[in-house]
Amino acid sequence: MSVPGAPDAAELMRRCDVLAAQSAMSGGIERVYLSPQHATVNAIVSEWMTEAGMSVRQDEAGSLVGRYEGAVPGAPALLLGSHLDTVPDAGRYDGVLGVMLAIAVVARLSARGERLPIALEVLAFGDEEGTRFGTTLLGSRAAAGSWQPEWAQLRDRDGVSLAQAAQAFGLDPARIGEAAHDPERVVGYLEAHIEQGPILEEAGLPLAVVSSIAGARRFQISVLGEAGHAGGTPFERRRDALAGASAIVLAAEEIAKRSGTIATVGRMSVQPGAVNVIPGRADFSLDLRAETDAARDAAWQQIEAAIEAICGQRRLSARIEQVHAAPAVTASPLLRDAVAEGIRSAIGVEGPVLYSKAGHDAMAMDALTGWAMLFIRCAGGVSHHPDESVTAEDVAAALDAFEAAVLAAARQSGARPAEPAHAEAAGPAVQEATP
Repeated sequence: MSVPGAPDAAELMRRCDVLAAQSAMSGGIERVYLSPQHATVNAIVSEWMTEAGMSVRQDEAGSLVGRYEGAVPGAPALLLGSHLDTVPDAGRYDGVLGVMLAIAVVARLSARGERLPIALEVLAFGDEEGTRFGTTLLGSRAAAGSWQPEWAQLRDRDGVSLAQAAQAFGLDPARIGEAAHDPERVVGYLEAHIEQGPILEEAGLPLAVVSSIAGARRFQISVLGEAGHAGGTPFERRRDALAGASAIVLAAEEIAKRSGTIATVGRMSVQPGAVNVIPGRADFSLDLRAETDAARDAAWQQIEAAIEAICGQRRLSARIEQVHAAPAVTASPLLRDAVAEGIRSAIGVEGPVLYSKAGHDAMAMDALTGWAMLFIRCAGGVSHHPDESVTAEDVAAALDAFEAAVLAAARQSGARPAEPAHAEAAGPAVQEATP
């Protein structure tokens, strides 16, 4: 259902293409927090927000905030948002499409001259992926009031601190915490995002309701053995750290499959790293996720036991450091119902209910207010990759559904908070990229 004077699905996809051109990577997309590309997309998106009828500001963390007043100026706001930053060699829809959909919903209301009993604020977060400083959700954590001052000392791969990058961006690093929203002035948070998985495509459906976001733990594991000559050391005398680490990786995969959790080793390095030397040390990451914290933690206990057994059998030792922990978070029932209503309105059938295995800004916003998410089908479930793809038909359905969800949430909430804030669910600082 197009609205004269408001962007349609084709225009939203064109805007994603425009932002994809703002990249630090030649031949691909890479746009990180507090970079020149971040500043450029903020300027472009600010113009689109203004055209949609919003007043626009950049908050103290570098995220854009566009506000569309309600029927009564100064009313509490329903927040709509996602992120503009990317991983290296990214696709063009992860995060960005959610921001474009939120702007388009406001543009439709503005084109019709319609004001809601609440205000709408579109949040275009500057950092969700954690690509530059290794800590994810910086923009949404600042907005949610869970910014940690020590994050200003995080450094990128070039040794530039977050504080230095913020100053170069025109921000005062000492004031980033002031980006926090007042929970009394917020009625909820809605986010639209590509699924980043294959379930919708396999079901032949364009849209889904998100029930929860997986809890995650991350570990840095070092397996220690003894380096030796590849030709001169018999197998029975070897203490091969890489062989032991490989056995642990396979054990973790088997445990995850058996328990219905997700275990991923994304990085591994060995020392000394010569072709004719038995590795004396192997370092690797382990990302562990599950729908519930209990399932995740039970899987970790089994993996930890496997590490101990494998190292014992191979005369190795292991060092384990947990570098990230985030609890599972659950969508607000009221806002989840609003999204479900929006999907029914747009496509005429119930959307499936999925839990998100990837992290999203909604995880951080859970510390501020109730939230819900709309998932959009993506081809092959591919994401964080140049082949990331959506169809104009699915984007059109998502726009209709997201608008209907916003209207339903406005009716439900009036000027009341959707849910009590869940401050305890914010979790410790995220040390690596969760999404």
